[in-house]
Amino acid sequence: MASSQFTRPDGCSHPELVRITAEFEVSMERLHQRSSNTNHDQTKILPYINAKLRQVSRLDIVWDQYHKNSLKSQARNKRGKGIRKRVDRSTYMPKNWQQFLRDSTNKTELFTFLVNYIKLQTTSKQLVSTNGSEVVCIPPIDTTHLAHCNHEEADTRMILHLADAVDKGFQKILLHTVDRDVVVLCVAVVAKISVRELWIAFGTGKHFRYIAAHEKAASLGPNKSQALPMFHAYTGCDSVSSFATRGKKTAWDTWKAFEEATSTFLSLSVGPDVVSDEDRAVLKRFTILLYDRTSTLVSVDECRKFLFTKRGRAMDAIPPTRAALEQHIKRAVYQGGHCWGKMLKKNLNLPFPSNWGWAEPSSWMPLWTTLPEANSSSRELLCCGCKKDAKTIANARKLL
Repeated sequence: MASSQFTRPDGCSHPELVRITAEFEVSMERLHQRSSNTNHDQTKILPYINAKLRQVSRLDIVWDQYHKNSLKSQARNKRGKGIRKRVDRSTYMPKNWQQFLRDSTNKTELFTFLVNYIKLQTTSKQLVSTNGSEVVCIPPIDTTHLAHCNHEEADTRMILHLADAVDKGFQKILLHTVDRDVVVLCVAVVAKISVRELWIAFGTGKHFRYIAAHEKAASLGPNKSQALPMFHAYTGCDSVSSFATRGKKTAWDTWKAFEEATSTFLSLSVGPDVVSDEDRAVLKRFTILLYDRTSTLVSVDECRKFLFTKRGRAMDAIPPTRAALEQHIKRAVYQGGHCWGKMLKKNLNLPFPSNWGWAEPSSWMPLWTTLPEANSSSRELLCCGCKKDAKTIANARKLL
């Protein structure tokens, strides 16, 4: 989805403004660069917080949680193992910050360490910080909708804090993030809560910009706005693979040309127990159009055959098989419907991933397909690029 450039929102110091930030993502590395030797120097986060509080009447700081054997934990493990380092006032700061952050235990201890300093704050304004599943509030406020929260990611928990701020009467809210998923969720949630202005301070450095989520939602309309997270998950996000050679712009253009997909994305965004045959058929048709905008076919396998044999497309430029697409649909619904679609609930009762396109609970790997591998079932379609194999695959196209 293309995004427009926006200037700084008027009245950024307006007394009604609430700032909600995944503060760790935005500022911690910058604070690390300014610190000297020990973790004690991370108390520099206090003047940083005070500077933000001068501009707003409420500041929410949201940290990730780290659950064992979750899908997100497996995604983090793929980034490599970090260097375990105990976090306290006497510990020297790690020189390799990225290696330090790859260890979830390091981050959990760091968050707790910083929250303990946040508790030392004295302010007449509202300061809210997550602390595991709990929240710390200065001065104390009603946390019925925030405490005992099991959201693992700050992405959805920020939206929960947004809803709480609106419920308490705030109508001008700014979220600070570097994650595109949060932008999508903000546009979607505008249609569900009554907020006058919802701004997103997005990115860092020269890529930093303000995005007016309320204006985006108004231009899309309520149905398409609420369907946006499901579209985002289906076309590829952090936990769901994307379609080979087909990016977001191509997918967005396909959605504009195939409006029937809106009702399907919308129905799946609430996290159904099963995906209906009707919704499955619409998603298959959407996938076909994603690869061939003029196609009249309704079977992805027929489309694969046509594009491979008649159009001479490479294997990575044709749709996935029906079996592979079935598993992709499940993973997309798990993320877009069950995780994001229920983001306004403080406790997510997520279904078991093995029923939604994932396998091997000990490591949670995607179940790519239920078909046998090509090298054991269709050796005539495999080639290394030499003239002999090029002739073999050309003959195979004729036979198909």
